[in-house]
Amino acid sequence: MSFTDRVRHLPVLGVGVSTEYGAAEATGALDVEALWRDHRAYAGFLELGVEASKGLDAQAHAWADSGRPTTYHFLDINLDEPEDFDPRWLARIQALAAAVKPAWMCGDAGLWHFGPRDRNHMLLLPPILTAEAAEDMAQGVARLREAVGLEILPENPPGEAFVGDLHLLEFFGEVCHRGDTGMLLDCAHLAIYQRAKGLDPLAGFEGFPLDRVVELHIAGGVERQHEGFAYVADDHTPAVLDETWAIFEHVIAGAHNLKAVVFECERNPLEACLPGFKRIADALIAAGSPLAVTFEEASR
Repeated sequence: MSFTDRVRHLPVLGVGVSTEYGAAEATGALDVEALWRDHRAYAGFLELGVEASKGLDAQAHAWADSGRPTTYHFLDINLDEPEDFDPRWLARIQALAAAVKPAWMCGDAGLWHFGPRDRNHMLLLPPILTAEAAEDMAQGVARLREAVGLEILPENPPGEAFVGDLHLLEFFGEVCHRGDTGMLLDCAHLAIYQRAKGLDPLAGFEGFPLDRVVELHIAGGVERQHEGFAYVADDHTPAVLDETWAIFEHVIAGAHNLKAVVFECERNPLEACLPGFKRIADALIAAGSPLAVTFEEASR
């Protein structure tokens, strides 16, 4: 079955939030139960950031045990490395997926570790932006999809430096085409890339297949400098860059297969996050996005 057929069977999750192991224990962290109770339209699902060796924390278990929708965001697989698909890791993620029953699996498609998978080797670097690397990643996406029986949505990772001759959107367009897959487009990560390259926020969208975008991420970023080098850190605060909003509003106007939006603000108080949630909702309604109906359903 092709992606065009498969995407029709994916649920519309609406707007949700993300978490990862231990995030809920941070001082001032977002209370997802309060979000669910008081602002259900913004708690359509919980994206679980999972490193298989750590598993799930209490918050993730509680949400999944309630039967509420989830997605599984991997934090430990280099999709372009066949040796990363070892039987022990696959068995672990299959068990975790069976426990939380995610709508799909997604994650930053870059280097999560250097050398063998080990906690001492963990990091996150962007992929090499070449056609050869896109082919390797596409094969990894298809391999993981077959192994877990879930849709796999590669995400454009953050970074301060990028190597390769393709624009980031061209690279992921190739991955989508060669792997017959959709993707998770992180608007904040793309804004960081465009700024690092000195490009307009919407550069590279010409010819990019917006119908492959199934999920979007919105997150804040902070401008920093180190020894004269200016960059934007992906800090997941509610302070979203103007470029990120511009990308988001552009994409939702044409992404007719969009099923979910995550506001990544997990380590911030609920009240500080509400203006960002409202802006996301207002933009989806103004664009006539299929996700807008989820706000009406949540208010009933």
